[in-house]
Amino acid sequence: MSRVGKNPVKIPTGVNVDVAGQSVTAKGKKGEHRIFLSKEVEIKRDGDKIWVKPRSDSLFARKMWGTARNNIKNLVNGVAEGFSRSLEINGVGYRAQVQGKTLVIQLGFSHEVRYPIPNGITIACEEQTRLTVSGADKQRVGQTAAEIRDFRRPEPYKGKGIRYTGEYIFRKEGKKK
Repeated sequence: MSRVGKNPVKIPTGVNVDVAGQSVTAKGKKGEHRIFLSKEVEIKRDGDKIWVKPRSDSLFARKMWGTARNNIKNLVNGVAEGFSRSLEINGVGYRAQVQGKTLVIQLGFSHEVRYPIPNGITIACEEQTRLTVSGADKQRVGQTAAEIRDFRRPEPYKGKGIRYTGEYIFRKEGKKK
């Protein structure tokens, strides 16, 4: 029995959820999103809760049970509150700024890196060395933050690069004379 799947998803006030077959649509203050779930699970709405049950006792159906429940939870939380990921830029001369729908980052290359901001994602630069990626879709927020981080991953000797806020970088000792 899935410990995650057996719990219902609570629908907060201000969010409208429609369940039609294997499609779940949620509309809230952060926008409207829809997901399509596997045919192995059954979705029912009961008042302000959504229940997910496996259709059979197969291994795949039990795997999809907890996955579908968490996908619905992320959908509902995304349109209600949204998700965000914070990044820090460390290094001399390393900085970022948002110009229209483009993120411009200087990372010590001979050129600046221009990253087009995807639809549904908001990037804010509070300072030149701090970025916040936010949006209603948890997967797209995480993917966008990971793509930005991949431009210059933190290196273990000086710690220069782009890292998540609170991420620990294992530091190595340099060469000895």
